[in-house]
Amino acid sequence: MKTNYVTRDNFGMYAHRSDGPGPELMGADTLLGNDVCNKDGEELGDIKEFMIDMASGKIAYAVLSFGGLLGLGDKLFAVPWAALKLDTVNKRFTLDVPKTVLKEAPGFDRQHWPSMSDRTWASGVHRFYGLPYGAQ
Repeated sequence: MKTNYVTRDNFGMYAHRSDGPGPELMGADTLLGNDVCNKDGEELGDIKEFMIDMASGKIAYAVLSFGGLLGLGDKLFAVPWAALKLDTVNKRFTLDVPKTVLKEAPGFDRQHWPSMSDRTWASGVHRFYGLPYGAQ
């Protein structure tokens, strides 16, 4: 079974869509584990974490896991939040990057997280995804 925001909804917030939140306002916990695909439908991984800019209160990055098996050997990517689009039909996120290109994205492993507040690192990540630094 695929994990998506409906299957992770422990509070019933999406049960009555006409009365409840979503897709404009959604619970963060329901989005963890959601699949990420590209526009061609290729699976790129799933969301492991959200990095929140504490000064603005906005999500800066979704941390995407790609490759590996059962969390072993996978590579993590900090994807700028603005690069992801919620696909409410398929209940997943879309990232407009071919799978072969994602393999070359700036990434890291679980034991070596980058300093995401470093402006040089952040501008390089945004440039890779074709976004201006500061686009949130």
